[in-house]
This record gives sequence, structure tokens and C-alpha cells, in this order.
Amino acid sequence: MTIFLTLAIVVLALILFVAEWVPSDIVAIIITLLLTILGLVTPEESISGFSNSATITVMAMFILSAGISRTGAIQIVSELLLKLGGKRPVQQIFTLGLIVGPTTAFINNTAVVAVFLPIVEEWCRRQKISVSKLLIPLSYAAILGGMITVIGTSTNVLASGLSEQLGYGTFSLFQFTKLGLVTFSIGLIYLSLIAPKLLPNRRKHTDDILTQDYGLKDYISEILIPPGSTLVGKTLDSTGLQHKFDVDVLEIIANNTHFHQPLEDKKLQACSVLLVRSSREDLIKIKDEEGVEILPEFIKNKKSLQAQLSQEDEGIAEVLIPSNSNLIGSTVKEVRFRQRYNVTVLAVHRGQEITRERLSEIRLKFGDVLLVQGPKQSLMGLQINRDFLVLTHRELETLRREKASIAIGIGLGVVAVAAFNLLPILISSLVGVVLMVLTGCLKPREIYNAVRWDIIFLLAGLIPLGIAMEKSGTTQWLANNLIAVGGNLSGYWILTFFFIITSIFTEMISNNASVVLMLPVAVSVAEKLSFNPLAFMLAVIFAASNSFITPIGYQTNTMVYGAGGYKFTDFIRVGTPLNLLMTIIVPPLIILFYGL
Repeated sequence: MTIFLTLAIVVLALILFVAEWVPSDIVAIIITLLLTILGLVTPEESISGFSNSATITVMAMFILSAGISRTGAIQIVSELLLKLGGKRPVQQIFTLGLIVGPTTAFINNTAVVAVFLPIVEEWCRRQKISVSKLLIPLSYAAILGGMITVIGTSTNVLASGLSEQLGYGTFSLFQFTKLGLVTFSIGLIYLSLIAPKLLPNRRKHTDDILTQDYGLKDYISEILIPPGSTLVGKTLDSTGLQHKFDVDVLEIIANNTHFHQPLEDKKLQACSVLLVRSSREDLIKIKDEEGVEILPEFIKNKKSLQAQLSQEDEGIAEVLIPSNSNLIGSTVKEVRFRQRYNVTVLAVHRGQEITRERLSEIRLKFGDVLLVQGPKQSLMGLQINRDFLVLTHRELETLRREKASIAIGIGLGVVAVAAFNLLPILISSLVGVVLMVLTGCLKPREIYNAVRWDIIFLLAGLIPLGIAMEKSGTTQWLANNLIAVGGNLSGYWILTFFFIITSIFTEMISNNASVVLMLPVAVSVAEKLSFNPLAFMLAVIFAASNSFITPIGYQTNTMVYGAGGYKFTDFIRVGTPLNLLMTIIVPPLIILFYGL
């Protein structure tokens, strides 16, 4: 009975993960609560995920990655990209991958992509090429590079913890580096030689991204306040313009003087001109109700639209909503965006979809790119706000570059201590965290902002599910049924079967959930058929990070989705051959390197 009850919860978890009705970390907590209420795990077991060595290690690695990133150490490496990138797609992607891959072997790949995103954007702008030619390769190279060491991804660390629970001990730092280097090299060759022919030429970075990338030409207008208007003498806030209509006032021009944000307390004068973002329909409503005049000649000015909005003290920037942003799930109106950050949202880029109307009603998602306009000092404030990743105006960012060598030294020390088995990776990483704070690479309050709490709660919530599957006999039941169906197959085909099934799961649910569900079953099958359990664990681990077909299967894919202006089908077209390539080469390589 408990087996089928556990299976029912597993199916429920899969449905919730795929449906995305609630965030994946909340799904994991819901599943843990159900397991506890139904008596499938004890209360102590239900919270054991929070004290699990894998969870603590992942948390420490997030902090170490933040310390290295905050000191500009990754930026130092990235400067090689600008020097060696060249002008040919093959050289550009190869250079990018050669820098990003080894970096993500030791630093969280999400942090690396976050640093490289604005660098690649700026590089593409200088080279006059589309960012859609390089951002998918950036994400894929980060995914492949994360498989070089155990600390490359949270999935690898989790798998190491599961291996210990199953009685096979934790993985050494370079347990599967040999395999990871080969798959990374083959993947990089594919990305350099074949991917350029499949990648779209989607976003053209010209000098005026407002009209070329966001199509805002028809949404930015000037309105004149005539002497008889009801608006004369009122402050902008008291007029209620920005509340009654879908309109944002970007600038007020009165007596040849330009007034920028904040504008709410500015009194409107007769013959003042308002520079606004609004649809033509709402402009007509304002004209009818408030007696203003629309000035259509604005767009015909010789200066570009972006130049007119980017005055000496004003600027325009693209900002990405990262996965740990507090804004996810909220609307622009709910967070009082303009009042809180002193910038105005002009448009929202979500994948290929661009939204320019009713922006205040859009619920923000991870991966959304917001086009914002405001004072340059306010844009500088966004640089150091954990809720945003600024893709432009990186020159405003202040980094602790004088601490870069110290941060790199601490990172190398953590790796060396773990590599020579002087201390467990859990202990060495925690020591590294303390040193990052004591040396000033990170401030104490930055520690909490550095941690991806959604991943921590996801891991902590999934670990009890694995315990329940083992205690109830569900893992053994699944293994027995798989053996009954495919017991006559050779070891190679069974290994390939687990690789394919895990790859499918990781595109549907999270890579961490795939490992929790599939790794114990794979080990059980290996034990019953007298195969090498390590080989089956590696098949599941590498398949769990074999996520190239969708923009939602892996965090870095989601990050580049909106920034590159990609369509969902772009990932299918570029990622499917890479997925198939890995499916073909990984099982034989596992057998060659580790035996079956």
C-alpha cells in the first residue's frame, strides 16, 4: 500500500513540476509535507534535507561564487573574450566556450552566465552582430562546463550526497572530470562548427535599440498642454494621468528646461510638453478628457529616439529578472516600481514576445528583460540591487577589484584542499565562506543575498522524497519492473535507457528532481543485474544536465531566453542535435572510462 501511495505522490510531484502552477521549490515543500502527514517519513526525516551535506555544500558554493564575482575576478577572465574573440562566428563561439566552460567547472554556472551576459551584449554591440548568435552558446557552454567537476552544479553535489546515502560514498572533486572534459570538448566543437548555421539572427543591436529591438517608435510621443487644459496648475501626481490611463510620463519640458524623474511633484504649466510612453488609443482618450494636443512630429526629429530619451543625466538600460529576484510573481504596480527605483519601465521582453501596453499589470517572471529609462544615478542603483541583472551600462558598476586576487586564492584553496582529500568539500567550502568575509571580499549582509534560496529549499524538499521512496520499497519496485521489461537487454542499452529517461525528465521537471527520482532506481537496477553502480549513477548525472531543448529546463537557458529575443523553437532547433549527440557518446564513454 505504501508503495502505491508513494508512487501517487511522485506522480503528483511530476504534474506540479510540469504544470508550473507554483514555483518548483514550493512544490518540493508541499511534497515533503504530504509525505510527513501520510507517515511516509518521520518529522525528523522531513527536515533532514536542510542539514544534508549536499544542501549545505551547495549553499557554500553559491557564496564562494558571489565572492569571486563581486571582486571582478570573473570579469578579469572575461577580458580575454574581447581580445581573442575575433570576427568569425566559429572563433567567437570557440573562444567564448573555452573561457566559460572551465570557469563554470569551479564557479556556479548561473553566476558565470550572469557576469558574461552584459559582456557578450556589449561585445555584440561593438561587433555589430546579433546577441542571438552567442547567448545560446553561452548557456550551453556553461551547462557543459559544469559537468567537469563535482562542484560545477548543484545537481552534481546532490548526486554525490545521494551516492553516500546509498552506501557508495561521496564523489571526489574530479571523480568524472575525464568524462566531463570529453563531453565538453565535443559539445564545444558542435557549438562552434554547426550551431552558427542553426542560430537565429534575431536581435540587431543598432544605435537605437528602442526602435529596432523594442519597436517603441509608435509608443513614445509628445503631448502639449494648451492654456485651457484642466491639467494646468496641477502636479503630475494630482492629475492622476499615470493612474487613469496606461501612460508613463518620462520627461516634462517647460520654458526650454527638461525635467526628469522624479516628476510626481512637478506642477504642469500652460504650453508645457510631456514626453510619454503610451499607445495611440490612450493618447486619444487623454486628448478627449484632458484637452491636450498630440504632437506627432516628435518621431520625425533627426535625432534617434534613444538619443532623445538618453540625455546627459538620463539613460536607458535593459535589466533581467534573475531567479532569486524578490520581484518574481509581482506586478510593476504592486511593487511601486517607479517610486521605488526612480526609473520607468518602457517595455517587457519575454522570449520573443515584447509587451509595451498595460505594463503595470504584467506579473514578472524569471528571465524577463525590462527596458527601463531614468536618471543615470538610479540606473547605477540597479547595478547593486539583487533583484536585477543590468545588461547595459556596466561601466557604472563598482567592484572590489583590489580583492580579486584574494578571492581567486580562496577559491583555489578550497579546490586544492578538497582535491587532495585534506578536508571534505563541505568543510573546505565553509572555511572559504568565512575567509571571504574576513578578507573583505564579501560583506556579511551579501552572504544572504548570494544564496539561491529557491535551490536550497528545492534540494531540502526533494531529499525526503528520496528517503520515502527507499523506505517504502518504491525504488526496489520500480527497479524490479524495469528489469522485468528490459532484463534481456545488454548493459549498454539499459545504461542508454536511463540516460534517455533522465534527459526527458530534466526537460519536464528540474534537473535536481530528476536525479532524486532516477539515481536510486538506476543504482538498484545495476545491483540486481551485477553492473557497475557508478556507471549508472554517471549516466543519470550527465543526463540530468543534458538540458538543451527548452529554455525552461535549465536556469541558464531561461536567463538568455529573453535577453537574446529567442523563440521556444530556437532551443529545439539548436539543442536537439546536441542532446542526441550526448545520448550517443556518453554511455559508450562511461563504459570505456569506468567499466560496466
